[in-house]
Amino acid sequence: MADGSIFVGGGGAAYADPQNLLLGFGNRHGLIAGATGTGKTVTLQILAEGFSAAGVPVFMSDVKGDLSGIALPGTEGHKLHAAFMKRAATIGLDLQYSAFPVTFWDLYGKQGHPVRTTVAEMGPLLLSRLLELTEPQEGVMNVAFRIADDEGLPMYDLKDLRAMLTFIAENATDISAKYGLVSTSSIGAIQRRLLVLENQGGDNLFGEPALELADMMTVDKDGRGRINILAADQLMGAPRLYATFLLWLLSELFEELPEVGNPDKPKLVFFFDEAHLLFDGAPKALVDKVEQVVRLIRSKGVGIYFITQKPADVPDDVLAQLGNRVQHALRVFTPRDQKDLKLAAQTYRENPRFSTEDAIKEVGTGEAVTSFLEDKGIPGVVERTLVRPPSSQLGPIDLGTRAMLMAGSPLAGKYEAVIDRDSAFERLKARADAAAKEAAAAEAAEAKAAQDAKEEEREFNSARRYDGGRAAAPKTSRRSSSDSVGTAFAKSFARQLGTKSGQAIVRGILGSLFKSR
Repeated sequence: MADGSIFVGGGGAAYADPQNLLLGFGNRHGLIAGATGTGKTVTLQILAEGFSAAGVPVFMSDVKGDLSGIALPGTEGHKLHAAFMKRAATIGLDLQYSAFPVTFWDLYGKQGHPVRTTVAEMGPLLLSRLLELTEPQEGVMNVAFRIADDEGLPMYDLKDLRAMLTFIAENATDISAKYGLVSTSSIGAIQRRLLVLENQGGDNLFGEPALELADMMTVDKDGRGRINILAADQLMGAPRLYATFLLWLLSELFEELPEVGNPDKPKLVFFFDEAHLLFDGAPKALVDKVEQVVRLIRSKGVGIYFITQKPADVPDDVLAQLGNRVQHALRVFTPRDQKDLKLAAQTYRENPRFSTEDAIKEVGTGEAVTSFLEDKGIPGVVERTLVRPPSSQLGPIDLGTRAMLMAGSPLAGKYEAVIDRDSAFERLKARADAAAKEAAAAEAAEAKAAQDAKEEEREFNSARRYDGGRAAAPKTSRRSSSDSVGTAFAKSFARQLGTKSGQAIVRGILGSLFKSR
């Protein structure tokens, strides 16, 4: 790596001079595109290595499960060693194998430290996106968050959210009068979507301890940025969950990090693999938010690099923000592919030496068409480039090595144990318990009053028999009209508790509140 830049590649007679990504423009974002099998993963790996060596922390998702090798040095015994050394000689690189500091993360807590957020931190907008809610259903979700704030009911995990929804369903009339119409059908639809999310393992995302962003922005004792790798091979089975989690992480970075202007190098570089999942079917409001985050987050010192098959997968307003580009080969089989190729070629600053469109079709595996920002942030002329080999191991590590690295991680033990704090679930349960006790006491008092009345009536009848029927009739016990609404409700509620239908109502009101975690 040259001072202030990352060496990406070069070439021979038919290729470019050395191509470098300037660290000062590393937060101007980037794009790595190309068809499957054309070398995107290797490009991602060498950029992560370069940023780490420069002291810049990195976050990336391991979609195919083969990026964990960054934690180990490459070896001469690798099947591609000879090819790597030949390419290194061609582009003028003194290839030295080395490992890089890695922290493994996993939403499911199997291949890395568990990574969580709270329902409150995720917020109603992203949760609605995650659950694919309609506009009326999203409105109910917003009401749930508002009531949680108004009533002091913190929501950390999904059982808190379920408890809030059940509370809203059983008090829909009063809540509709205050917050706007909430329909039980919308609540039911949200609850079904939550069940689907849980079946996909999404409940693992919500809870405490929640992720602290500072733990992803550290350097090792040698000053190299730690490379945070999210195990995403299983997560890709729930693509909406994957995309929403990464978008939440971007949003948190945007909200929490301070402004730094134009730093000499990024504070963090974020690689968003399978970027099309973020935009597929996304409503315009969400796409606009992503565009805003991409446009403004660079002032926080964060660089975002989207990895996808075609530049057309990324909306134009977002694509326009991506200054550093590595375009691997695009395969042209259909008229749509031909159109995408033309559009991709038009996004580059032309090179008079060759046709950009032809070059994108012709480059082989490990080659690319590149353009990096130059002095003053001007896009560089497009060049054909031989991408440099990685210094770390190409391919995954074994499970034993992963377990050893996780055990030696500075974060070992911090996120593994789940914390279940007092929250909406517990507080609503406490309210329900109090209401049940009050109702039971009211029922007992009413039963005692009825028993006393019967005793008085028996005494009266007995007295009449002895004095010839002249005894005064006992006064009828009546419920005072001054009873509070709460007392009346408690008494009514208590009467229902004694029947099976009453027990069903309790389950309806409280959902699964009495079910242990």
